[in-house]
Amino acid sequence: MKQNAFSFARLRAMVVKEFIQMRRDRLTFGMMVGIPLLQLVLFGFAINSDPKHLPTAVLLADHGPLGRTLLSSIRNSRYFDFVRQVTTETEARDALARGEVQFVVNIPENFSRDLLRGDRPALLIEADATDPAATGNALASMRTLLNGALQNDLKGPLAFLAGTDGPIDLRIHAHYNPEAITQYNIVPGLMGVVLTMTMVLITGLAITRETERGTMENLISMPTRPLEVLVGKIIPYILVGYIQVGLILLAAHFLFHVPMVGSLALLLFTAFVFITANLAMAITFSSLAANQLQAMQMAFFFFLPSILLSGFMFPFRGMPYWAQLIGECLPLTHFLRIVRGVLLKGNTFADVILQLWQIALFAVIALIIGVKRYRQTLD
Repeated sequence: MKQNAFSFARLRAMVVKEFIQMRRDRLTFGMMVGIPLLQLVLFGFAINSDPKHLPTAVLLADHGPLGRTLLSSIRNSRYFDFVRQVTTETEARDALARGEVQFVVNIPENFSRDLLRGDRPALLIEADATDPAATGNALASMRTLLNGALQNDLKGPLAFLAGTDGPIDLRIHAHYNPEAITQYNIVPGLMGVVLTMTMVLITGLAITRETERGTMENLISMPTRPLEVLVGKIIPYILVGYIQVGLILLAAHFLFHVPMVGSLALLLFTAFVFITANLAMAITFSSLAANQLQAMQMAFFFFLPSILLSGFMFPFRGMPYWAQLIGECLPLTHFLRIVRGVLLKGNTFADVILQLWQIALFAVIALIIGVKRYRQTLD
C-alpha cells in the first residue's frame, strides 16, 4: 500500500515512542538535564578569576603603631586574610611550601623607627607564586595599598614622609615561579587531568563493554574471586598510566623547561595512588552503568567538576566555600597540589602526606563500592 508523503499520526507515534524510551533511560535523561545545570552553577558561582581572602601569615618583628596600622590596611583590602603569625623565616617558608598560606607579610625590626626617620624601611611580601592567577591581582594591589595605608598618620610634621616614592620600600619575593610562567603551573597539572580523563573514561568503557558483549559471563564460570578479576583488569591500565606520566614529564622537561626540584620517585609513588583512585572510580561507574553510553556519561559527570573545582583552570581559593568543600572531595585537587609541590617546591613525603592520605581514602571507598557491586554481578 502506498503511504502518504507525511503523516502527523505516524509523527505523533514516533514522538510518543521517544518519550517512552527517554522515560525508561532515566540516567541519560538525568545527565541531559544535570550536566547543563552543573555547568551553569560552576561557571556562574564557583569560578572566580580574582580571588580574595587569601590565607596570609605575618612575621612581625616590630610592634609599633605604624606597623599595626599597615597590617589593618592590608587586611581591609579583602585580598589578604591573616590566618597565623609565624616567628621565624624558616616557619614562614615551610608554611608557603606546604600550601598552608598564600602570602607571608614580613614587617622587620625597627620598622616604625626607620619610617619616622625617613629611611624608607622595607616591607617584604613573600608569595607562593606556583599559580600566577591566584596571586597576581593581590600583589598588584599592594603598591596602591601602601601609598594610602598611612595617609592619616603622615600629616603635619610627618607630611614630608609621604613623598613621590612612598614612605615604604615594597619588596616582593615570588617563590617557586618568580617569572609567573603559566606553563609551570599548567603542565604539571595536566598530568592529573590526563590521568583522570583516561583512567576513569577508558577503563569504565572497557569494563562495561565486556558486560555488554557477554564476556563477563565467562568469568562467572571461572574459579576467580571478584577482587582478583578487578585487580587483573586494572593492572594493565596502571602501566598505561605510568606511560602517560613518563611522556608528560619528558615534555615538561624538554619542551616547556618546567623545573623539577623534588624527588621523581616520590612523584611516581603518589601517581600510583592517584591512578588507583581513578581506576576504582571507573570500576564503580562500570558496575552501575547498564551500557557504555551510561558509563561515559557518569565519567563525564565526574570529570567536569574535577577539572573545574580542583584548581587546575581557576584559582582554588577564589571559589566560594561550598565549592571548595566539593573540590576537597576530589582526588584531582590533592594530586595537583602534590605534583606542583614536588616539582616546583621540592616537597618531601612529610609535606605531601596530608594530601596523599586523602587520595588513598577516596581510592579505598571507591574500590570497596566497586568490588561489592561486582560481587553481586558475578554471583
